[in-house]
Amino acid sequence: GGKGRGNGLHQLDHPTDVLIDKETDSLIICDQENQRIVRWSRRSGTTQGEILIGNIDCLGLAMDEQRYLYVSDWKKGEVRRYQLGEKNGTLVAGDNGQGDGLNQFNKPHYLFVDRQQNVYVSDKNNHRVMKRAKGAKEGIVVAGGQGGGSALTQLNHPNGLFVDTLGTLYVADMGNHRVMRWMQGATQGTVIVGGNGYGAGANQLGVPVGLSFDQRGNLYVADQGNDRVQRFSIEKDL
Repeated sequence: GGKGRGNGLHQLDHPTDVLIDKETDSLIICDQENQRIVRWSRRSGTTQGEILIGNIDCLGLAMDEQRYLYVSDWKKGEVRRYQLGEKNGTLVAGDNGQGDGLNQFNKPHYLFVDRQQNVYVSDKNNHRVMKRAKGAKEGIVVAGGQGGGSALTQLNHPNGLFVDTLGTLYVADMGNHRVMRWMQGATQGTVIVGGNGYGAGANQLGVPVGLSFDQRGNLYVADQGNDRVQRFSIEKDL
């Protein structure tokens, strides 16, 4: 990218998610408005990407330990798994068109895949996070699902996800300007960052969309409305 908005191989248009493929030392990018997944080498001198998957209304990406690529298609309301180089993929969640059933999504966005190949999906317009076990016929609600709202049992347009090895879910609760933690099996979450209304204060967020952890357990939040990335030490802040 960096060459203006466009559909050339040297351009991107509204990229919505990115991951690093360490095996090939490359970036895999959801190039949303161009309806494609592209791969860019991180080696110096790279001037353009290559199209891995075309004609897809992608929003979110994830990769498992076997290097399968998972992609959410928000228009079809589904998640597919691809071997790199494959064009059609295998449907793993969202078998029944858009909706609010346990085998449906309404604008699936961010993804997380754990070591058991369980797929977690931020089901944005259903205000919930879904978990689909490998081979299961339908998903289970692991956060939200009580309509959009600000109660501890609710989410409001959830975005970025992270699940730790204990099955604890962290979610960027975009519409509530907070990050929540849901323990495995819990019926309500805990606010760990924000939740003090939209704002630019140190204890506030404004439309948080993405999150990640480093190896030391620091939480990083893409605070979109404030044009910043914030770092939080969860142990210290709680």
